Amino acid sequence: MSDVGLYGLAVMGQNFALNMASHGFSVCVGNRSQPKVDLTVNRAKAEGNLPLVGSSSVEEFVSNLSKPRKVIILVQAGKPVDATIAALSEYMEEGDLIIDGGNEWFHNSIRRAEELASKGINFIGMGISGGE
Repeated sequence: MSDVGLYGLAVMGQNFALNMASHGFSVCVGNRSQPKVDLTVNRAKAEGNLPLVGSSSVEEFVSNLSKPRKVIILVQAGKPVDATIAALSEYMEEGDLIIDGGNEWFHNSIRRAEELASKGINFIGMGISGGE
């Protein structure tokens, strides 16, 4: 089981996942396109056999995380964030946490936190992405 999940593997997501793994966290990665997952897993092996595993579906991604689950998403702001949260939350449980690392409009973050709170899922809007 992985300590944390990172979903969204563009340049920022790949490097964030590898950074966490290089600091001793076991990481599960996911992405809507499998080649990005494979690339990140191969980079983790090449960079010192880091504790990072890939997933081939959202369900597998979530099931690979230790409870309570902690998921960081780094996807394009707007509808892609909503779609990612909807897919992830189907498999998440009360007490789990989703952290949106993208630079999102704060009104959207408030709305998402309220929607997820009704399911008992915690949400943090933590804009860290400065782009590629």
